[in-house]
Amino acid sequence: MPMVRNPILPGFNADPSIVRVGEDYYIATSTFEWFPGVQIHHSRDLANWELVVRPLSRKSQLDMRGDPDSCGVWAPCLTHDGSRFWLVYTDVKRKDGSFKDCHNYIVSAPAITGPWSDPVYANASGFDPSLFHDPDTGRKWFVNMLIDHRARPRGFAGIALQEFDPAADGGGRLVGPRRNVFRGTDLDLVEGPHLYKRNGWYYLLTAEGGTAYEHACTLARARDIWGPYETHPQKHVLSAKDAPFAALQRAGHGDLVDTPDGRRTYLVHLSGRPITQKRRCVLGRETAIQEAYWGDDDWLYVKNGPVPSLHVDVPGGPPDDSKYWAEQRYTFGGDGGALHKDFQWLRTPEPERIFRIEGGQLVLIGRESVGSWFEQALVARRQAHFSYDAETVVDFAPGDERQFAGLTAYYCRYNFFYLTVTADADGQRELLLMSSEASFPDGALETPLPEPVRIPNEGKVRLALTIRGDRLQFYYALAGGAEPLKEIGPVYDASILSDECGGHQAHGSFTGAFVGMACSDVNGTALPARFDYFLYRPVRDASDRYEV
Repeated sequence: MPMVRNPILPGFNADPSIVRVGEDYYIATSTFEWFPGVQIHHSRDLANWELVVRPLSRKSQLDMRGDPDSCGVWAPCLTHDGSRFWLVYTDVKRKDGSFKDCHNYIVSAPAITGPWSDPVYANASGFDPSLFHDPDTGRKWFVNMLIDHRARPRGFAGIALQEFDPAADGGGRLVGPRRNVFRGTDLDLVEGPHLYKRNGWYYLLTAEGGTAYEHACTLARARDIWGPYETHPQKHVLSAKDAPFAALQRAGHGDLVDTPDGRRTYLVHLSGRPITQKRRCVLGRETAIQEAYWGDDDWLYVKNGPVPSLHVDVPGGPPDDSKYWAEQRYTFGGDGGALHKDFQWLRTPEPERIFRIEGGQLVLIGRESVGSWFEQALVARRQAHFSYDAETVVDFAPGDERQFAGLTAYYCRYNFFYLTVTADADGQRELLLMSSEASFPDGALETPLPEPVRIPNEGKVRLALTIRGDRLQFYYALAGGAEPLKEIGPVYDASILSDECGGHQAHGSFTGAFVGMACSDVNGTALPARFDYFLYRPVRDASDRYEV
């Protein structure tokens, strides 16, 4: 049988939820503050995956303006009831401090590509909702963690269960009692629930231990859906918390799927691959897969577990990584065209206010400053490799220092690197580097700023960067790229573009590094910047223990 190498969805693809419909497998993952919301990948063999849709693409479904970093869409759950796809998700408006404001919604569609419905509001009592379709009764159950701001240490109070009636009020709503059915184990921070039914047992798979290095998948079961739930004899069926040198760390938040013949069971889960002695996961939380099996005691076990394996047998394949290593040169087609599916932007459901495609160029409309939680013009793609090159050509005519556009390696407002075309107070155009590295974790620019490089007031500028593990270097060239690239600025520590450096304490940053194009005009005059193309070139680096 072919063997797949984890992760199966590399680079910021967290909180996987998997469903199989016939011969087709689908995985939905979190997108947090990046729009459109939720990534859904498709596969026929569990080895090769392709992004097919981001279903939350309308203002009526999702508006994240004002959502803080690492808030927005958390832990979607994708299911199928035999006739329709169902997707439940949380839009988190606040996560820090004693309170969490977590609004849970339900959408559905006849096909994976849609059309996806407007949302039904479910509740806001906690996050990580899932929907369970009982195969014996036909009833639907809404499951989510409960928040109690009085609880210590972080308000995780258990797993709640309530029935969902899709016919109520013409669009569906929660009905009947809500009960706390499982309070978790001593590992604490119980969340990410999924319900299953097998051989007369209800199985409850949860995430525990937070999203850092104590993360785990915990399994419990009961004869009645309301419980009481007994915990698995191993407690945690998957975790790297006791294996600090395992290749896959931070393993947890899983979901189960059977093969079409019912003979094999797989667990998909999030994981992280740290680099440097500081154990920073620059690619964020990625989706991995493990083979599992059902024991004679009717408990599920992970093959060779509970520590996750880097290589796993799958029924299909073999995996084809040629696309993963291919250079991607993104161009911008005719007027009114769409962005390539690899790109996303931040928060706003009104992209026409921050970009358009015109004359074969991507036009970014200068809005708020880089890192704004409301409306910033930043279009970027995930960093999916530990080493890569990126470049673009920009045409921008700033009038002063409050107008800047260029190339950015970005995690959130607390940690980013940005090579900008800007101007001084007299209107002289210049290249200026902005970095938050030295001020981490405050999110302020490193000052004094590096000495700017004066450039002519007219003409396109080619901007580039290279990342090799934890080393980032910027480059530039004038005359629209006719000149050779020249280094600009120091070598930066690229490892701060990671969950571990996201401006929060442990368990507080959840996304991954992006690279892309940005434009700001804090004068408020919406000055545009025009970009000719964007290049992303993966690089096999001999110093990289993961990708060689």
